[in-house]
This record gives sequence, C-alpha cells and structure tokens, in this order.
Amino acid sequence: MPEPDTTAPAESPPKEAPATPKRRRAAASPKPEAAPAPAPAAEAEKEEAPRSPRRAELPSELRTLLGTRRLLDGKRPLFVRQAAHRYARIGRDEAWRRPRGLQSKQRRHYGYRAQIVRVGYRSPAAVRGLTPAGFRPVLVRTKDELDGLDARREAAVIARTVGTRRRLVLEEEARRLGIRVLNPIVRSEEER
Repeated sequence: MPEPDTTAPAESPPKEAPATPKRRRAAASPKPEAAPAPAPAAEAEKEEAPRSPRRAELPSELRTLLGTRRLLDGKRPLFVRQAAHRYARIGRDEAWRRPRGLQSKQRRHYGYRAQIVRVGYRSPAAVRGLTPAGFRPVLVRTKDELDGLDARREAAVIARTVGTRRRLVLEEEARRLGIRVLNPIVRSEEER
C-alpha cells in the first residue's frame, strides 16, 4: 500500500489585480459642499411666523371623548345593505338604505344578518365633526375668512372651487398666521 502524502497541497499563487482598470475614473472632483447657511434675516423671518399646531388645544373632557370616539369607531360594524353581496351596484358605494320588507330578516334583527344603523352607534356629540387631531374644520375661500379662524381650535379646509394660484396664496397666508390647512397642495417640512 502506498503511504499517504502528509505534505500540504501546493497553494496556487495569489491572483494579482490587473495593471490598468477596465474603466478609468474621472479625475477626483472635490465633494460638493453643504448648502450655505441661510442669511440671519431669513432665519428671523421664519421664527416670526407662528407654527401651526399639530393638535388642537382642547379641555381634558374633550380629549377623553376623542379617545372614546376612537374606541367606538373600532367597535362599530360595517353597515351593509341587504343583498349587497348579490349586486355590485348595491354594495360598492356603501350607501345605507333601511330594509323595509315585511319578511326581511335584517329588518327583524336576526343574528346572522348584518346590523342595521341605529342611534346608539353615534360618536359623542361634543366631538362629532372634529378631525382626529381635535380641530374643527372650517371651509375657507378668501383671506378674510382665514383671519377669523382660531388657530388653536380650528383648521382651514380650502374650498374646491378655489384655483391653484389663489390656493397657494391662501396656504402661505395660513402658514404666516399659524393656521393648519387640512388639504394643502404644498406641505412644509414642519407639517410632514
């Protein structure tokens, strides 16, 4: 029997990098510097304009009711019309119509049918119509209407009939006054 070879196998020589790269890099250009700091006047101008609040200033009772409304929204069932599963034209728009048939199982509240709309599912009256942040939305068309808003409790909704040019003017005016706009075209960095 031949004796096993105890010497280590011969290692292959390391591969050397090619002398010239396949593609030459352009001359190393200096990295672009950061944008110059804004002028002190611009900083002072930004500080003068009040920031629009992210949440409305509400009494503790209303804040509690907003939390209650959030819980109720989670428990509220989807109100599905009778035969919505059968016809796409009934189920797609989620519009509610009360079942009126004499033998309607849904009208008679059979347990295996969908729930029907009842007054007990409403949210608390004090916070009804408020946004999740607690603002009362107010429809705005002109600068004069913006001036009458309370920035701590009300938020502007710019009307759909307002064109883009005047809408941008209204948004800038609202930022200057510290009023939150619920449907802006342009969002500033603080609003994101």
